Amino acid sequence: MQSKDRALLCASYALDKKVVDLRILEVKGLSTLTDYLVIGTGRSDRQVQSVADSVHLGLKKEHDTLPLGVEGMKEGRWVLIDYGDVMVHIFQESVRHFYDLDGLWTDAAEIPLPAEGAADQAS
Repeated sequence: MQSKDRALLCASYALDKKVVDLRILEVKGLSTLTDYLVIGTGRSDRQVQSVADSVHLGLKKEHDTLPLGVEGMKEGRWVLIDYGDVMVHIFQESVRHFYDLDGLWTDAAEIPLPAEGAADQAS
């Protein structure tokens, strides 16, 4: 699977759980860590956890893809799911503003979001 396709899938699974302010940033050439960042906001710790679960389980069950690591799931303030070529960051709003990844990557190209979530595409 290509990096961009994986990023779009992550975004689709996040949209299934009503993530807000979702962005996909292409950081290839700007970062040696990853090619794409998927950044979104949940309105509560439970929603952050639910969005992260949707991404993780969707890629695992439907695309046989496991992350290299997952951090922050227990607390639900900021969950990082690392697929190597794609890093998914799901924040609570105050945490997202504090760390300002959007501001750190202003030189990154923004990739258009999928029109609908993965559940909508399947039906």
